[in-house]
Parts: sequence; structure tokens; C-alpha cells
Amino acid sequence: MSRTGLTRFTGRTALLTAAASGIGEATARRLAAEGASVLVTDVDAEGARRVAEEIGAKGGRARHRALDVTSVDAWAEAVDAVTSWTGRLDVLHLNAGRNLRGAAHELDDAAWHDQLRLCLDSVFYGVRATVPLLRTGHGAVVITSSIHAAIGFKGFPAYAAAKGGIGALVRQLAVEYGGRIRFNSVLPGSVVTALWAQTPEEYRARTAARTPVGRLGTPEDVAAAVAFFASDDAAFVTGQNLLVDGGRSITSEE
Repeated sequence: MSRTGLTRFTGRTALLTAAASGIGEATARRLAAEGASVLVTDVDAEGARRVAEEIGAKGGRARHRALDVTSVDAWAEAVDAVTSWTGRLDVLHLNAGRNLRGAAHELDDAAWHDQLRLCLDSVFYGVRATVPLLRTGHGAVVITSSIHAAIGFKGFPAYAAAKGGIGALVRQLAVEYGGRIRFNSVLPGSVVTALWAQTPEEYRARTAARTPVGRLGTPEDVAAAVAFFASDDAAFVTGQNLLVDGGRSITSEE
């Protein structure tokens, strides 16, 4: 039993991308603690191995593998790996992405397309590859989007376009696959990941002060929302895009 007292994923299998750190790592740990067999994937193979081994050391069930989410062939191999391991897939958490700064007139074609390929195309590749397995299980897909999909920030047009596209895709996929697979996304606000930890303390304090709950988020805050969407507690919830931002998107406080 997990520290939360929940065992919602006992007997189920989850595949998580970009799970070597941050939100992906926290979600892998959360799902494993609740009983899931988790396949921890990341382009950082060593990081994925570390997370899987630490989950195993705490009594969880985990495996790891390298996965470039922009590669169709790599997705096929990941599906083969999870099929040979447990023979099923119940939860898919698509978490890969990064934000490249640059106003529209400053971005070249390569930067624009690279951003969309990593943040949006990879979602399509992952869903397309896993739908056959997901349809045979409990079938829950949760995608990490961003607050950038809901409100504008100067200097991130490609990132905002990609994350905004996820919201529309989630609704479309929820309709396409009806009762067989549920699709939802989480939109994190300011969450203290490794990248945020490198920002000046004054900047973090300023950002926390603009957030109604009075603090920055943690990866575990987002993992809790992902776990809800992935569980049977959300059995009647699909096609939704949930802001997990401490209220940042509802205030004009600067």
C-alpha cells in the first residue's frame, strides 16, 4: 500500500515518458507506490535506470528503457517491450517537452519544427503506437501540457502552439476512442523542476507571490493530478485539460 493509502493501480501497467526527472519521475514513483508496474522511459537512459532501480528498492515493480519520443521506430520497440513484460498497458503518461525562448520573428524554421515535433508530434506518435494495447486494458492516457496553453507569456510562441495543440488533440482523441480509452491532460504552472531550481531565488519568490496559493508547485503536485486522471476515480472524466498551477492562471497579479 502507498503512503496515501491507495492501491488504485494494482495489477495495471503504466508507460511513462520523460520519467528520469521532474514530473515524469514523480508520477512514476506515485503510480508504482499505488501498485502499478511502471516502464520508466527517457532519452536519458541512465536517469531512467536510476528511477526504476530506486522504485524496485522500495518494493515497487519497474523496468526502464531509453526512448526518443520523436522516433516512430523507438515507439514500436517500447510497445514490444511492455507487451513482452506484462502483456498489457493500462496507463500512458506522455510527459516529454521543453520550451525554447524566442519571439516569432526570432525563430527559424528548424527551431519552430523541433519544438512542435518534441511537444506535439511525439504525443501523436505515442498514442498511435499504444492504442491497440490500451484498448484491451483500462485505457487511460494523460498528457503533460502547460499553463502556456491557457495564457500568454512573451517569448514562447512555438511552445504555446504545441501545448495548445495538445488540448484540441485530447478532445478529439476522447471522442475518437469513446469508452475504450480516456484522454486528459494536465497543465502545470510554475513547478520546481531541475530547470526552475537553477533560476535566481528572487525570481522564484516573485513568481510564488503572484500565485494565489503562495508557493511554487512541486512535481508531486502534478503527479497527484496525473494519478487521478489515470485511475478509476476519473472513470467518467475524459477530454479534459486541468490547470495545476496554484491559481496562477486566474489572477492578473504581476
